Amino acid sequence: MAACGDHGGPDSYRSPLASRYASPEMCFVFSDRYKFRTWRQLWLWLAEAEQTLGLPITDEQIQEMKSNLDNIDFKMAAEEERQLRHDVMAHVHTFGHCCPKAAGIIHLGATSCYVGDNTDLIILRNAFDLLLPKLARVISRLANFAKERADLPTLGFTHFQPAQLTTVGKRCCLWIQDLCIDLQNLKRVRDDLRFRGVKGTTGTQASFLQLFEGDDQKVEQLDKMVTEKAGFKRSFIITGQTYTRKVDIEVLSVLASLGASVHKICTDIRLLANLKEMEEPFEKQQIGSSAMPYKRNPMRSERCCSLARHLMTLVMDPLQTASVQWFERTLDDSANRRICLAEAFLTADTILNTLQNISEGLVVYPKVIERRIRQELPFMATENIIMAMVKAGGSRQDCHEKIRVLSQQAAAVVKQEGGDNDLIERIQADPYFSPIHSHLDHLLDPSSFTGRASQQVQRFLEEEVFPLLKPYENVMKVKAELCL
Repeated sequence: MAACGDHGGPDSYRSPLASRYASPEMCFVFSDRYKFRTWRQLWLWLAEAEQTLGLPITDEQIQEMKSNLDNIDFKMAAEEERQLRHDVMAHVHTFGHCCPKAAGIIHLGATSCYVGDNTDLIILRNAFDLLLPKLARVISRLANFAKERADLPTLGFTHFQPAQLTTVGKRCCLWIQDLCIDLQNLKRVRDDLRFRGVKGTTGTQASFLQLFEGDDQKVEQLDKMVTEKAGFKRSFIITGQTYTRKVDIEVLSVLASLGASVHKICTDIRLLANLKEMEEPFEKQQIGSSAMPYKRNPMRSERCCSLARHLMTLVMDPLQTASVQWFERTLDDSANRRICLAEAFLTADTILNTLQNISEGLVVYPKVIERRIRQELPFMATENIIMAMVKAGGSRQDCHEKIRVLSQQAAAVVKQEGGDNDLIERIQADPYFSPIHSHLDHLLDPSSFTGRASQQVQRFLEEEVFPLLKPYENVMKVKAELCL
């Protein structure tokens, strides 16, 4: 029987997020190698700062630690953890084994959360740094799509029932606006991340105060120095043993919100695919169904919706974890956080990679859109027809009644006989409407029913979207590679 934590090959469960969907770079950020290498880096930074502030740590010890940051014996660490039942001490011993001169000063004054929590914060920051340009690229691709189709009329829907016309570009801007909010929120939470810093067992810094013989100023400097080495602008002043788990709520909340945005976008694309107005990319040899060769299933959009649902649910983990952190901390956060933080970022990474791939190859079918407009526009044009008849000297009430009768006849043809909407033909055949027969083509021009949609698209992209994307210009050319 396999030992716990045995992840060997096809005989063991592996998370599909890592083995099937997420990008290699995001998987690496949440890998054991990256985590434990960062632990060692944190121990090095702590030792360097302690040496600078006067503790008896030699240059030889510092150099030994530097030389062994990547020399991680994972088998030894696993065996140590099996014996000690403590992951941090297992790696203290493993690091000390390859740094015999420095072994006595590794982890000096620190508690497990010095490496655990600070590493988590570094990982969260770096994971955001991977997501932000990916989200910016999705917005950019959709912005280009919206700009190209800003003037293309399409039937709008409310309640998924035909409503007034909009344009394909304007509808796309609804998607873009949600993603812009997500981009701003992800950037805000990323920039608001604070380092836990050097705080000791219950956050009082008592062990470091003892190391520096009561020198409060040196303890403050130690915290600041390590925080700067880690690339953070500030650390928490107040912590328990851990940084407040409210941070995890903030992080997963913005990711869950991104999931909601992507789910809505991809649901719209799936509905449009059913209407045959728009499709996601479909590769030359792609198979839509094992049984029905003609099918072109929107599998990319379906994947996004499926994973977005998972992403949205993950925020419940940190909400509940934060609510039950007794006093200075309790360890029932640990196993939960190992799963939900990594899964949230790997899931977000997957849906952004997939959505970028979709947005780079969206296909629009203008003729299908035009046909659907022709089916519905006659009913929408009745108010314009009434106004034109009144201008020609007719009575609004008489005209309204005439059109009401003809509209119901046309609707019966559509619903009961499965025919085309023939309202305009009926109006053309009725002598009552002869004063406007020559104007019907103008009255039925779809572009006259889209209001200021195209102007709104142009203003929105120029004033809100393109300025937001400016910091990401240097990564815009990267194409999305779709995983399995």
